[in-house]
Amino acid sequence: MAQKFTKIAVLTSGGDAPGMNAAVRAVARTAIAHGVEVMGSLGGYRGLIYDEMVNLTSGAVSNKIQLSGTFLYSDRCVEFKEEAGMQKAIATLKKHGIEGVVAIGGDGTFRGATDLSQRGIPTIGVPGTIDNDITATDNTIGFSTAMQTVIENADRLHDTCESHARCNVIEVMGRGAGDIALNTAIATGAVGCVIPEVPFDEDALIQKIVRLRKAGKRGFLVIVSEGVGKYGEVLAEKINNYTLELSKSEGNDRLWVETKFCRLAHTVRGGSPVLGDRVLASKMGVRAVEELLAGNSDLIIVEKAGEITTAGIGYSQVLDRMYKDTLKEGMLDKYTAEQIADMQKYIEEKKAGIKKTYEMFETLAG
Repeated sequence: MAQKFTKIAVLTSGGDAPGMNAAVRAVARTAIAHGVEVMGSLGGYRGLIYDEMVNLTSGAVSNKIQLSGTFLYSDRCVEFKEEAGMQKAIATLKKHGIEGVVAIGGDGTFRGATDLSQRGIPTIGVPGTIDNDITATDNTIGFSTAMQTVIENADRLHDTCESHARCNVIEVMGRGAGDIALNTAIATGAVGCVIPEVPFDEDALIQKIVRLRKAGKRGFLVIVSEGVGKYGEVLAEKINNYTLELSKSEGNDRLWVETKFCRLAHTVRGGSPVLGDRVLASKMGVRAVEELLAGNSDLIIVEKAGEITTAGIGYSQVLDRMYKDTLKEGMLDKYTAEQIADMQKYIEEKKAGIKKTYEMFETLAG
């Protein structure tokens, strides 16, 4: 059933992601086109708690689509996890006559969206995170730009590796997901890739580097996901030391592949959003407002096989935990055997897809 709104709020929460501004712009302009006023909460849920709200007119979101970060700012608000904090936020919403919320962010943001929905504030989540680790959606806002940033930096490092016959082990962001690492490893012509989803053979990689160096290859890149822990530095040292000792034992200093470590860290989260993120964010922002106006709540906007659709927040959180093997007792109780089987099938297909992509990478690497 359609619901009449006069005013809604939009916020960005958690880690910033290129394209968040495009999503805020889409939310604001879509709502305004339907005669609904829009306010922005500064600093995510913290802005709701401390009544740090701004009016978002069509002009206020102009010239924002190309900007990185989030002009509404972001924060990880611990206070909002407590009932007292949530009630302060709800009081702020009621004070301003705000009847619905669009929350842009990752899994933590969606937990907050569910909290608001359960307390009578219709809320829709939009996945804004570079990590692409929201299992229910094929793509998240910021993912494409993050990968582009990685390959631009990796290409520069590859240039100097080629000049000096070196290897560079590059750690990239992604939290517990290896999506950024795997895709950029393919795109940069890396010789090795380490992600949490697929077993990694360290010795096989080192032997491949030795074999390729003997065959005349000079520059090497290895992409490592931060999801495997602080392994990149260890791997770089092992490649360096092994090839150094080999060069000494064989009396051939050309076999030493001097190896350095680079952690791109938060550079991966910055930068003007690429076309894909601007368009995805715009589509998701529009759909989020449409869902609110249709009377829906406690949903996230997702992309599935190129189509923009929705998923229940509770469902998406359980799906995430199933995928990441972090389910707790009782989480599946409200789902039927058929629903659980469907979720398991979806997860198996997703994992199989990653494995297949990794196998493709190994075929091309070298």
